[in-house]
Amino acid sequence: MKLIVLDRDGVINEDSDDFVKSVEEWTPLPGSIEAMARLSQAGWKIAIATNQSGLARGLFDSHALDAMHVKLQRLVAEQGGQVDLIVHCAHGPDDACDCRKPSPGLFRQIAQHFDLPDLKGIPVVGDSLRDLTAGLVLGCEPYLVRTGKGERTLQKPLPEGTLVFADLSAVVHHLLQE
Repeated sequence: MKLIVLDRDGVINEDSDDFVKSVEEWTPLPGSIEAMARLSQAGWKIAIATNQSGLARGLFDSHALDAMHVKLQRLVAEQGGQVDLIVHCAHGPDDACDCRKPSPGLFRQIAQHFDLPDLKGIPVVGDSLRDLTAGLVLGCEPYLVRTGKGERTLQKPLPEGTLVFADLSAVVHHLLQE
């Protein structure tokens, strides 16, 4: 199975230090929706793993989050693609859960959903170290994008073997050329 795991904010859509709190604030990055559709059309399964601590902080509710994800799925579908799974962590940074990245809980949920023992060799695309670190526990291959917090992340030591790309569209181009 060809599977990819994507972070959401800063990879697929614009990120904000003030949080993306509504469907109106949820704005796709240029080329990201089309890139996801191209992957899907090429037979890839697309999973999204996203920390959404704005829920725990009371900045938005589950209805607003669902609306953002419906918009994302609709936009990809309009381009002829499909998002196969979206998992999120609703906890805050001090909640000591296993699902908030860099913990691997969301990645375990993805592996379980697709009936996989691990995610060895599966690309994980993120704009922060916590995105990449969470996937490494289950054997994912790290891909960093320069969008979102990616430029800041490049100033830190990256996991061994991390591939760096301008954006999600460049990652997809690379994967589909292999």
